[in-house]
Amino acid sequence: MVASTTEQLSALATTTVIVHPLVLLSVTDHHARSVSRNSSKRVVGVLLGQDNGKTVNVANSFGIPFEEDEKESRTWFLDHNYIEGMFDMFRKVNARERMIGWYHTGPKLRASDQEINDLFKRFIARPIMVIVDVRPQAIGIPTDAYFAVEEIKDDGTETRKTFLHVPSAIEAEEAEEIGVEHLLRDIKDSTTTTLATRVSEQLASLQGLQSRLKDIHKYLLDVASGAMPVNHQIIYHLQDVLNLLPDLGDSTTTQSFASSTNDQMLVVYLSSLLRAVIALHALVDNKATIGRAEQEEGTDEKDKKADAKKTEEKDKDKSKTPAKGDTDKGL
Repeated sequence: MVASTTEQLSALATTTVIVHPLVLLSVTDHHARSVSRNSSKRVVGVLLGQDNGKTVNVANSFGIPFEEDEKESRTWFLDHNYIEGMFDMFRKVNARERMIGWYHTGPKLRASDQEINDLFKRFIARPIMVIVDVRPQAIGIPTDAYFAVEEIKDDGTETRKTFLHVPSAIEAEEAEEIGVEHLLRDIKDSTTTTLATRVSEQLASLQGLQSRLKDIHKYLLDVASGAMPVNHQIIYHLQDVLNLLPDLGDSTTTQSFASSTNDQMLVVYLSSLLRAVIALHALVDNKATIGRAEQEEGTDEKDKKADAKKTEEKDKDKSKTPAKGDTDKGL
């Protein structure tokens, strides 16, 4: 367990954990094969990658045998020998991937996480714990990364063991992007247009932002009611966010927003006019094409009737003219 002061915690909080799509697919497959749909059990595994100090790159993973008492979460079993054997085999395949931490499918923190994290300190000095939500209910990144720390207060009060949340992101290399695109071909609806896709993505982003704002609102209400202690770092971050908001009471800002909105509406208006003109042109062109086709069909029918009439006249002339043999017989 790392003992950290407030400054060290602030420095550790800037560490970014990058999770690759291969890890998400592996964790999801591990959960799907090990746990039934109606069960609330979780699976545990080992994370492989590189720890560069400020950035932790999670590139691969493998599952491990894990059992836990559903009623008493502090009663659990984890196979140490399996971890050592699997890591030795992975190291033979790719020596660059080292053991950097562990994962579980929570979806939240549990009481036994501290003990399991202490166990992984046998293999690595600073293990990272990543919670992967395989059944996300909200829109957003399904990963939460934590470092286990022993927080030392500056005022000399008793130390406290806790988990420090660090930001996480989903990034992929070129080969992984190609594989993910092939997987998404069967999921995405090919009939939807690009505009519909962009609108749906923006809607999903707004829904994610709304859920974050609800979490912030709930936290502030809990702090105001005394249900949760005041965390000055969170308050400082919220103040920074609020400072970035534009001053809508300023006339210059309001005028700028109005000008930008008017420019966008002008583009929409011109696009509507252009679409209407193109539709009218297509309608007129279609009418003209149909008229020419009908006129050509009428001309063809007249020619056919004229040809048929000439053919009938010829047949009549042939029937009126006597044959040569018949004339000789008469003579």
